[in-house]
Amino acid sequence: MNLIELYIHEVTRRLPEKGREDIALELHSTIEDMLPDNFTEQDVKSALSKLGNPAILASGYRDRPMHLIGPRYYDIYISLLKMILPIALAISFISLIADNIVSYSSDNAELNVILSIIGEGIWRILSTAIQVFFWLTLLFSILERTDHAKKQIPLTSSFKEWSPEDLKNISYVPMEKAISKFEVFGGLLWTAIWATIYFNAANLIGVYEKGQEGLEFITPTFNQAILHSYWPLVVLVIGLELGSSIYKWITGQWTKKVAFLNTVFHFVSSVVFITIFSNPDLFKVSFIAYMNDLFTTTNEVKEWIFWVAVFTFVLFAAIDSYQGFRKANIHKGDTK
Repeated sequence: MNLIELYIHEVTRRLPEKGREDIALELHSTIEDMLPDNFTEQDVKSALSKLGNPAILASGYRDRPMHLIGPRYYDIYISLLKMILPIALAISFISLIADNIVSYSSDNAELNVILSIIGEGIWRILSTAIQVFFWLTLLFSILERTDHAKKQIPLTSSFKEWSPEDLKNISYVPMEKAISKFEVFGGLLWTAIWATIYFNAANLIGVYEKGQEGLEFITPTFNQAILHSYWPLVVLVIGLELGSSIYKWITGQWTKKVAFLNTVFHFVSSVVFITIFSNPDLFKVSFIAYMNDLFTTTNEVKEWIFWVAVFTFVLFAAIDSYQGFRKANIHKGDTK
């Protein structure tokens, strides 16, 4: 993208999506009127300098002013808040899951464990979000009030005043190619959930029937001893998933390296999944007997479950791997 398009993007990305297109057209027309017929890059820089910092220009288009944090630090404040909050929430929830894994006792009812994780998880997420918001807001409030600069011009992420030269340092990422922080947080959250279920599968996954006091746990689906025997492979998958999520967060967009790492993770996880499900003793005998009685068949249910589970797992892994490479091959002009 050229300097004009980058400048317009820097203005409109701070505005509500509803009016971005009209404002972009208006700005493009305004800038063209400010330029001579055969303009040079220096002419463009001069025109953009007259228009000023994109953050100030964007604030003039907004319906509401920025009051919580002044315009000088507001842009940096929001960027840091968007970056830190998902990470803090993920760490908080993962620590909760780890606490429940360590402190789990077979004497506890499975439903109580799930309700405890949900209830305490909501509280921890709210508490963490409030603390992050409070301390970051307090920090920037102090920073703004100790800044005695006469000019209250918004600062860039490098804590310097904006100039047209800053546009050259901007890495434009198309929307379809970008990896949001909430996507990374969702991946970390999913890792915590399935890891908890895996290490407590015999107490959480199984056959439930309605009894006199509600749902009663009849028989577990899996043999927990068999699942635990594969813990090194499972820890490897967890490590790869965490590493992949962190790398996605650092990169911020789908690249060929990110897509390749994502494919490697799916390949390894698929191999581990098939290896575990191939174990003939994975399923409880009582569960298989229950399923055979339920479907009134004398055929083994294990093979049917195996192929359905493997096909579903590999299918979703292949789709996600393909989507990763598809997004990595998106070029700037493809989104127009």
